[in-house]
Amino acid sequence: MGRKSVKENKNIYQLSRESVNLTREKASMELKFISADRIEKIESEKSYPHPDEIIAMAKCYKNPSLCNYFCSHECPIGIDSVPEIEVKALSQITLEMISTLNRLYKDKDRLIEITVDGEISRDEAREFTEIRTTLDQMSAAIASLRLWVDNTIATGKADKSLFEKRQ
Repeated sequence: MGRKSVKENKNIYQLSRESVNLTREKASMELKFISADRIEKIESEKSYPHPDEIIAMAKCYKNPSLCNYFCSHECPIGIDSVPEIEVKALSQITLEMISTLNRLYKDKDRLIEITVDGEISRDEAREFTEIRTTLDQMSAAIASLRLWVDNTIATGKADKSLFEKRQ
């Protein structure tokens, strides 16, 4: 029988495991290919997790945001290219998307003017950068919505079939 950890500085992997009331031994049994010793090494940061381990832990611990955390904080490629996605309430995500859509709607004509010739001149660069920032904000809002859906499904608050693409 596993003991309850009293460690103060727990990493996201340990907190996620404990949030579903699994000991390392029980988690290992559910994860099948990750031993309790390996889980301990990941949680104590003696060893970095592998992507396949993260995917399995995210499913087992019902925490899809583990994948984004790994990619944005630990993956050598993702650190520079994957932004961290913040877990937010659906209402906040929706308001951010609407606000960003409104800004993009106002900027669409200028974006067309700037990009129609296939080049961005010095005098267009500042405006283009501002529009690109707004596009990045929209991308982040979309990623937050996807994470919200994944979390809702993982925690059993919604049936996955409700969110599948229909033809």
